[in-house]
Amino acid sequence: MSAEAKYRLVVGLGNPGVEYAGTRHNVGFMVLDRMAIRKAEWRREKAWNGLMVSVDGVLLLKPQTYMNLSGEAVAGVARFYKIPPESVLVVLDDMALGLGRLRLRLGGSAGGHNGLQSIIQHLGTKDVARVRIGIGGAAPGESVGHVLGRFRKDEQNALEEVLERAEAAISAVQRDGVERAMNAFN
Repeated sequence: MSAEAKYRLVVGLGNPGVEYAGTRHNVGFMVLDRMAIRKAEWRREKAWNGLMVSVDGVLLLKPQTYMNLSGEAVAGVARFYKIPPESVLVVLDDMALGLGRLRLRLGGSAGGHNGLQSIIQHLGTKDVARVRIGIGGAAPGESVGHVLGRFRKDEQNALEEVLERAEAAISAVQRDGVERAMNAFN
């Protein structure tokens, strides 16, 4: 993808339902909610089992499957709108990054993230750009409880800052391309 190309589909990963709202696994949803606020209303798209909104000509998608099935919604939307995998940007949580850290990547492995693995499988390529948002690591054997847990009160400032940076990074990716944004935000 050229440095000038824009991503036509930005996907935020998370789990649906109020019981998961505000959990570490849902930072992808949180970023997209910030991008959509005051711009447009989310609409439920039953055909793809997702919530969608168009903001400045870019489709934002929050799959409403559980995390490990996220690729079903992403592939369905991409096929319908004829969006190639290189025009998809995924926003997700990453336990390998400390809370508040951010990493932009053009592709690579899923790094153990089931939602990203599902997207890679359904799109048929590892070359899917992503914005990884650090949620901090878990103690051995505590991964599920960690990602499905909520942020502590003492983590709220770092969370707010990284969500703001992620939104700015996505704007920079759209404006300047991934490589220039990577230099600025990684």
